[in-house]
Amino acid sequence: MNPDTRTFESILRPHDSLDRFVFERAPIQGRIVHLDATWRAVLERRRYPEPVRDLLGELMAATALLTATLKFDGKLTLQVQGDGPVRLLVVECSSERAMRAIAQWQGDVPTGPPSQLLGNGRLVITIDPLKGKERYQGIVELKGDSIARVLEGYFARSEQLATRLWLAADARQAAGMLLQRLPDKPSPDHDAWKRATHLTSTLTREELMALPAQDILHRLYHEEDVRLFARVPVSFRCSCSRERVEGVLCMLGEVEVRSILAEKGRVDVDCEFCGQHYTLDPVDAEQLFAALHTTKAAPTRH
Repeated sequence: MNPDTRTFESILRPHDSLDRFVFERAPIQGRIVHLDATWRAVLERRRYPEPVRDLLGELMAATALLTATLKFDGKLTLQVQGDGPVRLLVVECSSERAMRAIAQWQGDVPTGPPSQLLGNGRLVITIDPLKGKERYQGIVELKGDSIARVLEGYFARSEQLATRLWLAADARQAAGMLLQRLPDKPSPDHDAWKRATHLTSTLTREELMALPAQDILHRLYHEEDVRLFARVPVSFRCSCSRERVEGVLCMLGEVEVRSILAEKGRVDVDCEFCGQHYTLDPVDAEQLFAALHTTKAAPTRH
């Protein structure tokens, strides 16, 4: 193994880090993510039943891993919709690795496999690039006994890209590891993918969550030629803003907003992701819709 030069901090696992590695003699790339403060920031904003919490943490780790495999400026969203006790899981991650997440459930959530918690449903993967580029969305049925298996199925069916994922989460942290076989890159080592996935399958949940990336790679691939790149940070950050709230109210419509104002005297909006509270009073609403009418009435020059 040939890792980049590391400082003393590599002795202890860093918080909220994403590491990239490649096999030098085989078309295989990998990612390892550890979410500590980022994950706890999500949990501080809403109290989740343990089964819901762990599912959301695994999806959050998976979203960070998948974002790191893309070369784009924008946002990746993973959304799991089901008809079981857990109705919705949503995780967003920007290309700058700023994340937010939320889950919705109904009634008492029993301990059980994801197939039981989610029931029948679908996984929606959305890539929103910036600068007017085309939006991509992929949708697959929930097939698999874990979040990892569902995503592997998506890559196999929709992307024809061999991908394996290992995910774990608890009340303090979420972690994940990804392996991908790169297409259109021939290799003389025809058993490399089979060997790499077999070795990685020996990684325990405890090791994934506790060990830094360098130790994980040494533990799994000490006989392989693997290069570990410099780690990059991950953080919690919500993209909500007053401007976005006003945009939602404009879509809701002037009649509906005025109806709420007549009944309550103000419009209250809370961000489900971060809990930020926004309030619009009658003066705010008048200014908002006056600006909207002015924009619509602006003459067009030819």
